[in-house]
Amino acid sequence: MSIDLGKMPKLGFGLMRLPETDGKIDHEHVCRMVDAYMRAGLNYFDTAYVYHGGLSEVEAREAVVKRYPRECFMLATKLPAWEIKKEEDIERIFNEQLERAGVEYFDFYLLHSVEDGSNYDTYVKYNCFDWCVKRREEGKIRHFGFSFHGSPELLETILDQHPEVEFVQIQYNYLDRTNPVVQSQRLYEILSGRNIPIIVMEPVRGGMLSALAPEIQAKFKACRPDHSTASWALRFVGSQPGIMTILSGMSTEEQMADNIATFTDFEPMSDKEIAVVDEVTDELLRIPQIGCTACKYCCDGCPQQISIPDVFRTVNTLRRYPDDWRAKNFYSGLITRSGKASDCVACGQCEGVCPQHLPIIELMKEAAALLDKE
Repeated sequence: MSIDLGKMPKLGFGLMRLPETDGKIDHEHVCRMVDAYMRAGLNYFDTAYVYHGGLSEVEAREAVVKRYPRECFMLATKLPAWEIKKEEDIERIFNEQLERAGVEYFDFYLLHSVEDGSNYDTYVKYNCFDWCVKRREEGKIRHFGFSFHGSPELLETILDQHPEVEFVQIQYNYLDRTNPVVQSQRLYEILSGRNIPIIVMEPVRGGMLSALAPEIQAKFKACRPDHSTASWALRFVGSQPGIMTILSGMSTEEQMADNIATFTDFEPMSDKEIAVVDEVTDELLRIPQIGCTACKYCCDGCPQQISIPDVFRTVNTLRRYPDDWRAKNFYSGLITRSGKASDCVACGQCEGVCPQHLPIIELMKEAAALLDKE
């Protein structure tokens, strides 16, 4: 069953950064966001086995599956390589996902975070590509693909060996086009050259591209004064050919409303606007930033319970604004409920799961020197 791109919503609702109250998913808040999204004629929900400590798939059931007819929405989830220790784990995880989400099939199913090394090797070792094809033949999966954080060379190898793959999800945004680790422009060119539908994750780079320095935001405002900074990032991606769906991990109703407005009567970027984006990109690349996208994969196994993405968020803010009292206040509040940067024991667990391949141990030393001064 081929993917009908005409039926795919341009904006997908990523369920990785759902709103929380007192450390728990705020169900009523999520329901309001889901309702606004569905009212706008949008219907693609993306979750994963590991999001929100396993509770994202459950929230998909409570906020979407139980409240809307099954034929009205599309649900995507992912198989995590790092949870597979033996072949039987694949079926166990999949059945658990079906139960968590309260569905009999998934519209889209992905091998999660395929990359050079352990993750890809695990999927090969346990024949996960073939397993997904069989589940598709049984009707338990409608469409099969993978999310990708690896090299262009690995991507081409996989596509050559597995023509059964129907789509690929990549990190793509205007800032990462020339990122030597992400190489998103090259990945995009490989997929579009083969006419493989692309799902985009991190179009706003974990929110980073919606919270730029005032002098940089002014360049966007001068061109489109009534449009948000985030809308520029989303419109840039949405203007590229071959994009199937753009995922946004929205956490507030305001973000939802702004993103819906961006994709209602969608207007592709003009050459003048792309020139502005290129100018902003050049300026941003001059400011050294930690390339964390706040996926939080590093948090679950941290023995010191450090909220590493929030630590990096503080460091990035202070790199731009050394005297920003708000960033310092944020960190003071953070360490009342999480470990400090200086609590890091350099175990390396975080580096093993980071899809951005960040040198987290060294970065935490820098953070500790900056934030944990006596």
